[in-house]
Amino acid sequence: MLSLAWQTVKARTSGFIGAFVAILCGTALVAACGILMESGFRGGVPTQRYAAADVVVTGDRIVRPDGGDVLAFEHAAEQPSIPAALAAKIAAVPGARAVPEQTFPAVVVGQDGQPLASKPSFGHNWDSAVLAPFTLKEGTAPQANEVVLDSGLAAEAGAGVGAQVRIMTRSVPETYRVAGIADAAGRARQASLFFSETKAAELAGRPDRVSAIGVLGADAGRIESVLANDHVTVSSGADRSAAEFEDVSQTKSLLAILAGSFGGYAVLVAIFVVASTLALTVEQRRREFALLRAVGATPRQIRRLIGVETTVVSVIAGVLGSLLGILVGHGLRDAFARIGVVPDDFALSISPIPLVAALVIGVAAARVAAWSASRRPSSINPVEALGEAAVQKRDVGGVRLAIGWVLIAIGLGATTVPLFLGGQLGAAMSVMAALVLIIGLSLTGPRVIGAAVRVIAPVLARSAGVSGYLASANVLRNSRRLAAAVTPLMLAIGFAVVNFYSQTTLTAAVQQQTEQSITADHVITSITGVPAEVAEAAKQVPGVTATSLVRTQVITASKTGDSVEVQSRPANGLDSTASGMVDLDVVSGSLDDLRTGTVALSASHASWEDKKVGDEVEFWYADGQRAKLKVVATYRHDLAFGDYVLSAADARAHTNAGMDSAVLVKAADTTALDALAGRYPGLQVTERVAAQDRSQERTQFLLNLVAVGVILGYVAISVSNTLVMSTAARRREFALLRLVGTGRRQIVRMMRTEALLTVGLAAVLGSLVAAVPLGVLSIGLIGNPLPAGPIGVYLGALAGAALLGLVSIAVSTRLSLRAKPIDAIGSRE
Repeated sequence: MLSLAWQTVKARTSGFIGAFVAILCGTALVAACGILMESGFRGGVPTQRYAAADVVVTGDRIVRPDGGDVLAFEHAAEQPSIPAALAAKIAAVPGARAVPEQTFPAVVVGQDGQPLASKPSFGHNWDSAVLAPFTLKEGTAPQANEVVLDSGLAAEAGAGVGAQVRIMTRSVPETYRVAGIADAAGRARQASLFFSETKAAELAGRPDRVSAIGVLGADAGRIESVLANDHVTVSSGADRSAAEFEDVSQTKSLLAILAGSFGGYAVLVAIFVVASTLALTVEQRRREFALLRAVGATPRQIRRLIGVETTVVSVIAGVLGSLLGILVGHGLRDAFARIGVVPDDFALSISPIPLVAALVIGVAAARVAAWSASRRPSSINPVEALGEAAVQKRDVGGVRLAIGWVLIAIGLGATTVPLFLGGQLGAAMSVMAALVLIIGLSLTGPRVIGAAVRVIAPVLARSAGVSGYLASANVLRNSRRLAAAVTPLMLAIGFAVVNFYSQTTLTAAVQQQTEQSITADHVITSITGVPAEVAEAAKQVPGVTATSLVRTQVITASKTGDSVEVQSRPANGLDSTASGMVDLDVVSGSLDDLRTGTVALSASHASWEDKKVGDEVEFWYADGQRAKLKVVATYRHDLAFGDYVLSAADARAHTNAGMDSAVLVKAADTTALDALAGRYPGLQVTERVAAQDRSQERTQFLLNLVAVGVILGYVAISVSNTLVMSTAARRREFALLRLVGTGRRQIVRMMRTEALLTVGLAAVLGSLVAAVPLGVLSIGLIGNPLPAGPIGVYLGALAGAALLGLVSIAVSTRLSLRAKPIDAIGSRE
């Protein structure tokens, strides 16, 4: 059978090109997602500040709830500090040297208040310089009010040994004497400032706790055994960079989540595309299979032949696609770096695991598709085989129709989810609902499209002359072929429109609610954060009321049966004085009671958790520390302020920066506020619209565009592939029409009419598939069935799909007409 299959593939190369391309591109996309996911666990950048350390001990960022099977662990957004006493415990290990490290914000500023470093800068204790190792190039170790600068920062600041520099940490800038200049091998991603041990502990503001402990002279295994019960993370090798660089740690967590979500969509779309392409390939060979059945081939032999052929093609395409996935993975990494999702120097980790997994998924998808496609030709009755091969069966199987209608019902049901669940989850459910609707319509396509063409065909026959009559006859007798052409175009339109407008609608809803929620007159902001003392100082200004605003995250755990779902949620911190500056549409309780040890919940989340005012709610802060707080209020404006509003003090205490994100102010005159902000470099008084940071939403939007763009690129290839295959397979039909007197131009016009009908049906069905979930999402988020966003994107999607469809059909038609009719009529199918 393998030999026969190989001979068939070689003899019918053109017939298998479509399946080959679909599997090749699908496998490359899945392999790229696998590479990104693996890089989320093993990728990163070379460590720098811990280059000399054999092991780095940091706080455990993984939240592990009690009881039940955790579906997926969540990483804390902030790096937890650890007890300084662990250094003595580690030092007890024979040969080990433990070096505690403090890390805190520290910026050298010029006379104009602007930072002098071109990269992020942090302060550390001088003893930790040995971990890089940093060595003194000039001067001496720092004393009480002295600092050692790394050589790059010293050059940018123009400061030598003995110079005076202004350094801002969490308060107004202070002046320090430069005691020395230190140098380390390699290019630094961060600027480093070193203070004396006492001063560093004071500036870090965490008594008896440190940021990390570097270990020299011991391996990770020995340290892990000593600290087994201390809830810490022991890193060695490439993992040390995640402990050193906050952006690398966040990127690794984000890539794992992103690749899993993006990969799920990619696998679903790839399976759908491969299945539809193989079904078309098998359908075009129905005369060949009918002949095999007529000469004695059993149904099982037909199915085996199709399965082995598919395996041969899919293995070759899968191997090449897996290797191509490496290039796609690097392309995605570069695109993510350009929009700020991953650092520019983040390196991917590439191993055989994702490549082999993508190959297995590609081959498995092709085999399942082949099994489904082979059922009909293998079941042809030998007596009726040749007769059925001559004319396509108009209807589809009952099982296929039943599955299709069920999927359409499920998709329609899923569109209602955003009425009950808002935010990113509701937008994601809209996309998923659209995909389910598309798959359902593809299964019921011949029935749905057959009903449509029975209405349209008579109009074509009457209004478009001979070409219209021929096109009408073709689409009436070959609704399955038309459905195969319409489906990928419908997928492209529906998927593109739903993905784009679900994000723009969500963004508009957040903006709308934010404008309703922020009632303050002004806001004090800074790129590097606002010192906590600014809010207190603003409150002392006559005629001014102020509240701190701290953007943070919390982690929650919900138990469903025997499983536990851990989820990170946006949260904010406010003072009890916030009532006059924010309007969260409070349902119960009061924000005036918001103090340390209390929390306010969104009404939807409180209902989900069955919590009310006076109850206690458990969760984890941004640094992974468990919390159990009393609920003092519930509110409706969760899109603007998240599901949790903490006291500003609690939120601030569990961030590494220990600063506010902004200060909301009620004041008629900003003169005193401007004077206050002028004391702190980088602070500015702006309008209230700046109170909520939109950069994360913009990044999420661009991230979705990149991910969707890659999938749409694959879908576009599939569209062109399918249309070219279905048109090229009709060369004998074209030859027969020409032999009986139909002119070449008439055939071209006939195909142009069919192409317009194909594009028109795809536009209508794709728009309907998108309109239903988007309309419901818009009602749920903004109270209007019309999605937010520029209409030009929708028109562009329609125009792009139309152009792709028309060009693909036109080019393949003209290529098919190049051969002489007498030669083409006798050619093999």
